[in-house]
Amino acid sequence: MRKKFALLLASLILLVPALAAGAQDLPDLGGATITVAVENAYKPFSFIDEASGEAVGWDYDTLHELCDRLNCVPEFIETAWDGMILAVSNGEYDMAADGITIKPDRAEIVDFSDGYVSLVQVLLGRIDEMRFDGGEALAADESLLIGVQPGTTNYWVALELVGEERLVTYETFPVAVQALIAGDVDAVVMDDVAGQGYVGVNADLLQIVGDPLTSEEELGFIFPLGSELRDAMNAGLDSMREDGTLEAINNKWFLGAEPAAALPDLGGATITVAVENAYKPFSFIDEASGEAVGWDYDTLHELCDRLNCVPEFIETAWDGMILAVSNGEYDMAADGITIKPDRAEIVDFSDGYVSLVQVLLGRIDEMRFDGGEALAADESLLIGVQPGTTNYWVALELVGEERLVTYETFPVAVQALIAGDVDAVVMDDVAGQGYVGVNADLLQIVGDPLTSEEELGFIFPLGSELRDAMNAGLDSMREDGTLEAINNKWFLGA
Repeated sequence: MRKKFALLLASLILLVPALAAGAQDLPDLGGATITVAVENAYKPFSFIDEASGEAVGWDYDTLHELCDRLNCVPEFIETAWDGMILAVSNGEYDMAADGITIKPDRAEIVDFSDGYVSLVQVLLGRIDEMRFDGGEALAADESLLIGVQPGTTNYWVALELVGEERLVTYETFPVAVQALIAGDVDAVVMDDVAGQGYVGVNADLLQIVGDPLTSEEELGFIFPLGSELRDAMNAGLDSMREDGTLEAINNKWFLGAEPAAALPDLGGATITVAVENAYKPFSFIDEASGEAVGWDYDTLHELCDRLNCVPEFIETAWDGMILAVSNGEYDMAADGITIKPDRAEIVDFSDGYVSLVQVLLGRIDEMRFDGGEALAADESLLIGVQPGTTNYWVALELVGEERLVTYETFPVAVQALIAGDVDAVVMDDVAGQGYVGVNADLLQIVGDPLTSEEELGFIFPLGSELRDAMNAGLDSMREDGTLEAINNKWFLGA
C-alpha cells in the first residue's frame, strides 16, 4: 500500500487552480488511498461510538476534510498503540493520527506534522474524590494508585510523579478509565483534551482534579521519515486554519468532546437529496477532478455524520426540482433555494442557513452601466437568466421579459456573458462570488445589490419529519462553529 501511494505521490503532487473551495492552491494527491493508523480507543480522537457502533472522533472528521481538500481517500486501520509509532517508522502505514505528542525522541524515527492542538497533562479522578486536590497531594499519599497506558506521554508523566511501583498499566485508556470508575485505581493521567472527553460522557462519575501536571505540549500526525505526504497534510491543515474549519472541528470534539445537545438518530437511513450540480458554490462539477463538490456536499455529509444517515445526491434539473420534492420523489433538495412564501405552500423549508442579495454579474471591462438603474435605462442591454429562479423574477422586474435571454443552467448563462451574447447575469451574491472567484480576469459584480437580504434553505415534502432533524443538525453546526467554517470555505471569495 505504501509503495503504491509513494509512486502516486511522486507523480501526482501538483498545484491546481483555486476553485470555489478556497483561496489558496493545495497539493493534489490524485485520489490516492492514505493508510491512517488509529487506536479507536482514545476519546475524543478516535473511538467507537457506543450508540452506533461506528468509529468516530476528531481524527475521522479531520482526515476526511483533509482528503476532501487534497484529493485522497483515508483508509483508517485500527492499530495497537504500543507498536504504532514503530510501524509508521517502518513504512507499514502512510501516517498515524491518535493524538500523538510531538517529542524529540519520537522525531528521531518519524516526521511530525505541524501541531494541530496544544494540551497539558491532568489527573482524572472520581467525582467524589476528597483525598487529593492535585498531583502533589496524590504523590504524598503512598496508598494511591494511578492507572496508565504504557508507552504514552501520560505514562512518563505518571512515572515521574509517583514512581513505577504505584502505576497500574492497562492496554488502552478506556480500560484504565473503567478501572478508575470501579475503584481499582485512584486516578488516571491523561491529556486535558482526552480528559474532557471522558468527563463529557461521565459527568456524574468523573472530574479533572487540580491544576495541570505539565506545561503545554503539541499533538501532530506522524509519517515515515522523509515522507512527502507531511508537506501536503501541513498545507491542508493551514487551509483549514485559515477558513475556520480546524477551529470548528476542535470546538466540536474538544469543548466538552461531545455535541452540546442530543441529536435525532436517523438509524443509518439513506436520504435522497436533489441537486442541480450547476450552481457554484452550492453544487457543481469540479473541472480538475470531475467530482461533484460544493457547500451542499460538505454540509449534507456533516449533517448526516451527526444524524446517522447517508446522503444520496441525485442530479436533477432545476425547473422540476421543487415540484418533484413536493411530490415525494426526493427526501429533500439543496441547491441554494430561496425561502419564499409561494414555494412554502407546496414544500416545507428548513431554517435559513445563509442570507444573500441579488446582484449583477458583468464582464470585467464593463463601462456601459454601473448598476441596475443604468442597465435598465439602456434598452439595448440583455440579461441572461435561468427560468424559475428568484434571479429570473428579479431580472424580469428590472428590465421586462423582452430583454431576458433564458438558459437552462447558470453555467451556460455565465458562458454566454463571457462570450458577449448577453450583457449581464442576475444571480445571488454568494453564487456571484463563486463565478468571480474562478474567472477573476473576466467577470465582476457590478454596482449595488438589486434586492434586500433573503434566506436560503433546504426543502422537504410538506409534513416531512426530516425537516426537524435537519434543523437540529444545523443548530448544532451553528453552535460549534462548523456551519460558519463551511460558509467561510465556500462563500468568502468562493
